[in-house]
Amino acid sequence: MRVAQIGSGTPEIAVVAGIHGDEPCGVRAIERLLDERPTVERPVKLVVANEKALERQVRFVDVDLNRAFPGGPNAGTHEGELAHELVGELEGCLTFSMHSTQSHADPFAIVNSVTETATDLVPQLPVAAMVETSNFAEGRLFSEIETIEVECGLQGSETAAQNADRLTRAFLTAVEALPGDTVRRDLPVYRLTDVIGKNRADTYEVFVDNFTEVEPGDPFAAADGSTQVASDSFYPVLMSPNGYRDVFGYAAEKIDVLTTTPTAD
Repeated sequence: MRVAQIGSGTPEIAVVAGIHGDEPCGVRAIERLLDERPTVERPVKLVVANEKALERQVRFVDVDLNRAFPGGPNAGTHEGELAHELVGELEGCLTFSMHSTQSHADPFAIVNSVTETATDLVPQLPVAAMVETSNFAEGRLFSEIETIEVECGLQGSETAAQNADRLTRAFLTAVEALPGDTVRRDLPVYRLTDVIGKNRADTYEVFVDNFTEVEPGDPFAAADGSTQVASDSFYPVLMSPNGYRDVFGYAAEKIDVLTTTPTAD
């Protein structure tokens, strides 16, 4: 784990990248901040988390770090012990954590719950949606630390790296660490309701688009040609053929649209 800081004082804001070693986009955003050393109005802690997995260009060494929190000093796995160290490093910090995905090109945010902080900050970020994990937060960073996660784009793409830089600066502006203004957007909010499992197969297909409603009776995925059909309507989130080993992604419900307040004449 690499830890650095811009600005003087005790940070209450942190930016984390490299939770997964095959998602380097956020690392580039942190490295650019460290190269530029912008003048900040609040100190910011910068953390590159799973350096060992990043060096190997793999998602994790022993276990998925973002399913290993809170971890422990004697966890017996690299990520379990790293999770414990990272929780200690981020204690007291509102944390911005960057990821990338194989399922959706447009950035979106993931939160543990739709808090006042989330409804204030996330609409100021250039994201297409906010997703509440609800009952699917076990082992994730935001189960221990107040965190806004962002999926920056498609894994390994240059666009995801560019998005990570843009998202980080928007977050730091929104929390008044960087000077300037943000643009507040209308933002749909979703809540995860179920995991969409997949059977072991040689080939997988997904027939639907993330954040587009699937109606009852619609085919949405297949494993070795065996098609799965929706029994109820849902919104797909993080759906992809090969993003996860045992699941296609998640089903969600749309619970709100956060709207901007019109400016009075």
